[in-house]
Amino acid sequence: MKLNLLLNKHFWLSFWRYPSGRCIAAALLGGTTVFSYAPFSLHLSMPVLLTGLLLVLVRSTTAKQALLVGFSFGLGWFGAGVSWVYVSIDQFGGLPLLFSVLLMVLLCGYLALYPAIAAWSWHKFRIRSGSYALWTFPLFWLFSEWLRSWLLTGFPWLGLGYTQTSSTLGNLAPHMGEIGITVVLWLIAIAFCEILLKRKLEYLAIPVLLFAIAWFSPNFNPMQPTGETRTVALVQGNIQQSLKWDESQQWPNYLTYQDLSRPLYASSDIVFWPESAVTFIEPYAQQPLNELDHRVRTQSTEVVTGIINYNRETREYFNSIITLGSESQPYQYMGENRYEKHHLLPIGEFVPFQTLLSKLGPLFNLPMSSFSRGDTEQNNLNVANTNIAANICYEVVFSDYIRQQVNSDTDILLTISNDSWFGRSHGPHQHFQIAQMRAKELGRPMLRVTNNGVTGVIDDNGNIAARIAQFAPGVLQETIVLVEGETLYQKWGDSIAWLISLLLSAIVLIRKAYKKR
Repeated sequence: MKLNLLLNKHFWLSFWRYPSGRCIAAALLGGTTVFSYAPFSLHLSMPVLLTGLLLVLVRSTTAKQALLVGFSFGLGWFGAGVSWVYVSIDQFGGLPLLFSVLLMVLLCGYLALYPAIAAWSWHKFRIRSGSYALWTFPLFWLFSEWLRSWLLTGFPWLGLGYTQTSSTLGNLAPHMGEIGITVVLWLIAIAFCEILLKRKLEYLAIPVLLFAIAWFSPNFNPMQPTGETRTVALVQGNIQQSLKWDESQQWPNYLTYQDLSRPLYASSDIVFWPESAVTFIEPYAQQPLNELDHRVRTQSTEVVTGIINYNRETREYFNSIITLGSESQPYQYMGENRYEKHHLLPIGEFVPFQTLLSKLGPLFNLPMSSFSRGDTEQNNLNVANTNIAANICYEVVFSDYIRQQVNSDTDILLTISNDSWFGRSHGPHQHFQIAQMRAKELGRPMLRVTNNGVTGVIDDNGNIAARIAQFAPGVLQETIVLVEGETLYQKWGDSIAWLISLLLSAIVLIRKAYKKR
């Protein structure tokens, strides 16, 4: 009996008409988006899912219904997409199961507010924009994503454009960035909706044209090889997270990276270690750091590593990157050739309302969770006559911040991380995909170095040149080609995406005003 009901098309049509049915449909569409991202990377599913969301949304008769549809989509989108956060809460949070689940529900509920805002505000505007109202939706979506990128420190993870990183539409990244690709996805979805709702096949020309532009866009690549190369070595130590900050393991951890790196010194220009690979606190590790600085200098190579710095004067901790082995700038404590993380991870690197929250459980008392921010603007690292725009961990998701770190002299992008917190989830794969997008946008090679994966070299076109297997110690040596030039995205940022969205909305309004005459 139940099977017959599920196979009855009239049941589904009536289900679709009820607000609760539309919310369930939106949540299912949102949850399915996870398969568009890495490691699944079903690129073409995203325009289809967005088309489905719009078809649900246009059937909302009130702004409240639209808000609930957007919120439901967001719950599915983030509930499936950032489910990897639960791995760290469960394994390292030390909280009861019920409390851990509640934290995830609160996180996903908060993030779901942003698509809800987009849907609600679009519905309010829809009344004044006539039968072409759908074409204004990208503007409201961009506004909600802009809010998500900075409000409460920002969490712009799972931008829709990342799903196209390795697809034809990903070719647009150097010209309009991930946000621009998001707008393109919405335009394709809107065109499909117009075909289905108005039975006008001429709208098919829009996705065909957009895919054609994306297909030919690599022919307009402004980046050119300089003729120089660098041989780089990436080292993945695979230190267990449970042992990483154990004081008795500091020397064994350090020696692990030394042993893996030693065969690479003579044949590499630069050797890279991941975030906080050196677990000694920097001011108390001057002897081993100076010894390593001297050792690698004698072999004409340099080491870039993550380390925790403690400023004894200000009593502040910083998540830092330092360089060792330079002929022109030998290592010295608090030297200028360093990077200090600016975008800190809430709970992981700083705890808001710490006095109150620290009483709730180990999650709010994690090792190294009271950092201070580095400066917003910092110089590129200068290593082996190479200018490196560096960032740490989830900073790579802040596209505009990374763009501001890059200048005409920047040769390489670097992101170091420790994704051990997230186990065998899809989180590290999404993280690597985001790094690929930054390489595409800025037209420069990207090195991603992690404790246990995903570690790899990405070329200036965003293609994966080589990578190390996850969850095992390993090294990767690769020769990368340096390039010069400036992508359109580096020059203009997200302005092109905003301009397209504003122009479309203006055209819709002008058209309606003209019709009234």
